[in-house]
Formats: sequence, C-alpha cells, structure tokens
Amino acid sequence: MFKLSKPLSSLHKSLGQVVLQEMATILCPPNYVLLISLMVGCFVAASASNFYQDFQVTWGDGRGKILNNGELLTLSLDKASGSGFQSNNEYLFGKIDMQIKLVPGNSAGTVTAYYLRSEGTSWDEIDFEFLGNLSGDPYIVHTNVFSQGKGNKEQQFYLWFDPTADFHTYSILWNAQHIVLYVDGTPIREFKNLESIGVPYPKNLPMRIYSSLWNADDWATRGGLVKTDWTQAPFTASYRNFNADNACVWWSSGSTSCTSSNSNSTSSVLLSQELDSTGQERLRWVQKNYMVYNYCTDTKRFSQGLPPECTASKS
Repeated sequence: MFKLSKPLSSLHKSLGQVVLQEMATILCPPNYVLLISLMVGCFVAASASNFYQDFQVTWGDGRGKILNNGELLTLSLDKASGSGFQSNNEYLFGKIDMQIKLVPGNSAGTVTAYYLRSEGTSWDEIDFEFLGNLSGDPYIVHTNVFSQGKGNKEQQFYLWFDPTADFHTYSILWNAQHIVLYVDGTPIREFKNLESIGVPYPKNLPMRIYSSLWNADDWATRGGLVKTDWTQAPFTASYRNFNADNACVWWSSGSTSCTSSNSNSTSSVLLSQELDSTGQERLRWVQKNYMVYNYCTDTKRFSQGLPPECTASKS
C-alpha cells in the first residue's frame, strides 16, 4: 500500500544485540521511576478479565472462540471466512490494554485489526492493524486515526521483537489532549488534539473495541504482490488479559463512569495525562529506528501541501 522507507535487511541488523542494548538503556533507564498509576512504566500489568463478560464474537461462523473459562479468545481465518469480536461496553476516553499473539509463520496477506470505533457514517476510529508477512520477515504495524469519517493519517512501524512468539501488550491512551499508541508500555505514536488549527479530533463520540482477522492480500503484504498461502490455513491470532479498568465506560444517560462519584482516581489522572520527557525520548527512539511510513513526510501523496498537523507538530 505504501513504499517502505527502510529495507528489510537494515531491520534485521537492528534486531540484534544493538537493539537489546538500546532497549536496556533507553526504555528502562536505571533512574526511571515506574509510574504504575499513570500506566507509562517499563512494564504493563494487565488485570484479570473475562471475555465472556466483556466481549462477544460477532462473525466468523465458529471461527472466533472464547476458551479457558473466558481467559483466552482466538480468532481464525481460512479461505471461506475470517472472524471478529467486539466489546459489550462503549468508552469515551481512558486507557485500554490487550495482550495479543499474532499469526505465526507465513502470515502474508492476512490482517489482524485491533481498534476503537464509533457508530454512524461520520465515525471516529483509532487503529492498530498488523500486516502479515512471509516467514522470517517482520510484521508491519499500521496505525491510523479517523475523525468525522476521515482518516488518511497513516503511520507504519516494524517491531523490535517477534510478535508471534509470545503475547505482547498493545495499548491505546485516549483523552481530550492526545491519543498515544503503546507497545509493551513503549509509546510508538502520539496524535495531538490540534482543533485550534482546524484539525478534527475524536472527542465527542463513544467508541467500542473491535478486533478481526481477515484476508487482505490485495494490499496487505508488499502492496498486494504477495498473496495468502491458503495451504497454511487456518491462521490464528490469540488474545488475553484485556484491561479497561482505567477507561471511561459510556452510559446511555450520556455520562461516563469517570464522571460518577465512584470513579477510578487513576482514570481521572489519565484524562489529562501528557507524555513526560522520558516518554518523549522513547517515542523518538521508536520513530527514528522503526518507523517505515509517515504520512507527514509523504510529499508525493500530498502534492498540494502536507496536512496542517504535520507542520504544526510531529504527529
């Protein structure tokens, strides 16, 4: 879909000892205090959740399964169909975590999507999409932000680990000031509220959590050049340890759990949280070493001028 700005060979070099050393010194420096209450520490601890209570499988004709007494959810894809689920609750601001283990092996052509989305034709949306690849090649994490039904704010990243070997935590922090996407507690993207210069920002519509595993071999892997190998099916992604304890549940009355007298104090803090200097440093590290596409630098695509948020701040 987009041309990668970094070749695979350079990534493979960066995934060796250099990365381990940088992770130790940048992500968790010795003098860094772990602020668990703000959920920006070196590790994200997910509390117990139950998929039977929090989610429902919405499509896939049995390909989506809740297992282990509600502790595990799996989505599968074969040539006939993919599968998907959604949360029972809607949310308006807060922090949401999900541990995901992505499709292993030759996952080319597949997309595992994990996102927030509101209802209606003029919707808001915050996306993680994991684009599968040939065995041995890295996944691409495709991110986007929609407001009032319009997106076109894509940023793509490689990861500094194999996301198919184990579960990793993917988080969305969403408040009125900014949206931050995290991987294992490390910020990879920040999208700021710049309504002051005319940039739409999702802040009024409650959003539900969705995830799906589907075939997108017309664009997902190397712009559609690599097709899904159905002899490898079924493809399976796994989910566990969902945590929305610090998210604001939307009520039909028009208020949220964060405005009640019994609201979580941590949720209240998150509603105004900004990235501190350490978070900014970690964000710059990821974007310098692992970003492979940024709409804010795509002058060919935006030949009439880059979007205003791209020149106002680093999105």
